[in-house]
Amino acid sequence: MLRVITLNLNGIRSAARKGFFEWLRTQNADVVCIQELKAQEGDLNHPAFCPEGYQGFFHYAEKKGYSGVGIYTRHLPDDVVTGLGWESADQEGRYVAVKLGKLWIASIYLPSGTSGEHRQTIKYDFLDRYARYLQNLPSRDCDYIICGDWNIAHKNIDLKNWRGNQKNSGFLPEERAWMDKLFGEMGFVDAFREVSKEADQYTWWSNRGQAWAKNVGWRIDYQVITPGLKPTIKSASIYKDQRFSDHAPLTLDYDIIL
Repeated sequence: MLRVITLNLNGIRSAARKGFFEWLRTQNADVVCIQELKAQEGDLNHPAFCPEGYQGFFHYAEKKGYSGVGIYTRHLPDDVVTGLGWESADQEGRYVAVKLGKLWIASIYLPSGTSGEHRQTIKYDFLDRYARYLQNLPSRDCDYIICGDWNIAHKNIDLKNWRGNQKNSGFLPEERAWMDKLFGEMGFVDAFREVSKEADQYTWWSNRGQAWAKNVGWRIDYQVITPGLKPTIKSASIYKDQRFSDHAPLTLDYDIIL
């Protein structure tokens, strides 16, 4: 069994203070994908950020205190890819992937467009470029698990107040159409929805009001997989007993032996 966890930490140091790494020690995860490190390489040398039994691989943003992604893995990778190959993404530290046998596992953090039109334009450009990247994956004999904060809720079921958010970044028609293409003609699979069809399953909550307490959330964190892995999905869960971030950990178990 392969256990994969993904979580946007909203700052690795903040999440550590809130008990993330203590919780992680109890999870028996094989691979842990994290986003929004808000840290640089020198910040993560402390043993607190080096969980026992794991190797860490990271892609840092050039801007301090911003973005960044990482992967902790119990298994020694055959290969590591850092970055996507275009400047606007790679300057912001948005992608790292490890190859474990015939399986690639990636940690990705898509841009948000909530801060204004300029960032929404950057987000659309990222979506266009990333679609081409996915369509040109170099090794079709491998499967992929792409974990991360995609900053898009796909369907009405994926956010509480969908009616009031149809003109807001993260639930715009163009963004949702991109997800339709991803899970349609491009053939990728939303692993969580394969085993959990229920409503009110969210991974992010605004810090405004009582969104967390009232579960007024969005499901914007995904494990996106290639279709060959669909039969291997055994379970999926969102952990809410503790709060390490404004996001919640998403855990999937796959019937995969590395």
